[in-house]
Amino acid sequence: MSNLESYPPVFRPLNASPAPLLPQLNNHAMEDSSSSSSSSVPVPVVDLQCLSLEELGEACKEWGLFRLVNHGIPPSLLIKLEEHVKVLFALPFESKQALVTNPLSYFWGTPLLTPSGAALRGALNINLLEGINVPLSQLPQFQAEDPRLKDFRQCVEEYGRHLSRIATTLFEAMLKSLSVCPQQSESGLDESTGFIRLYRYPPGPLADEAWGMMEHTDSSVLSIVNQDRVGGLEIFKDNKWLLVNPISGTLLVHIGDMMQAISDDRYMSVKHRVRVNKQEERVSICYFVFPGEGTVVRSSKYKPFTYTDFQAQVQNDTKTLGYKVGLDRFKLNPPV
Repeated sequence: MSNLESYPPVFRPLNASPAPLLPQLNNHAMEDSSSSSSSSVPVPVVDLQCLSLEELGEACKEWGLFRLVNHGIPPSLLIKLEEHVKVLFALPFESKQALVTNPLSYFWGTPLLTPSGAALRGALNINLLEGINVPLSQLPQFQAEDPRLKDFRQCVEEYGRHLSRIATTLFEAMLKSLSVCPQQSESGLDESTGFIRLYRYPPGPLADEAWGMMEHTDSSVLSIVNQDRVGGLEIFKDNKWLLVNPISGTLLVHIGDMMQAISDDRYMSVKHRVRVNKQEERVSICYFVFPGEGTVVRSSKYKPFTYTDFQAQVQNDTKTLGYKVGLDRFKLNPPV
């Protein structure tokens, strides 16, 4: 377990006391926790070297998620990156805040509601996590003087190039599998929008009551997740929550809201959440990629919109309602 001083101050009672000093949590978020499976579900596997459009399409339609193998990222790079991430998160809280500067950003709590964590105790939706945002397109201009950040930057840049290659390959294959019209394919995926978000979830006795990340769908076209060995990711399928454990050397690919719209709802954005572990902290490295700025997403199911429109609506709903409504806001025939 990392030194308590590395956690945001409000998280420290989670690890230091059997009776944490956090407020009562959102009961709605916890009411279905008993439905969670105790053993991992075998999600579909997609082989990037021998890519089958039929298998890829089936996984996206039935699951909205698949495990990617033979992705071409050297195992040594995956190990090195995880080590760098853990070193950064293990720094004292105040040091991280000072060290992680523009274009990188450090946050804790719920990013949309409390980017600095200042209002954590009063927030309706409490995510027990801390994170670092890494906008890949801005890394070449990032002048890191601290040697820890220099090494991290080189490592994450290399990793980002691999993820960009993987996302582009998968997206092009998905369009072929869908046989979408030219207008929809132009809605596309822009590599320059890709960013990596590093997450750390603290362990503690609230594991049965609190979520590292509450249920949501990703707003991206695609999200690519690298879990450490601790796990805790759960997906919602067939009206129940299913645990998806990590398997070393593999990646998890999520269909996001933008891909669901581009596919005319044939591919579904997977609802997921992260459970806190009682004994061990959890680290994950997530990559998100979006349509280009100003690019109009066109679909037979939704009004034409840009990702900027979508993001603004999500932020407004989160501030006013306390949760993300998402694609339902843009449906041609909204649910009653």
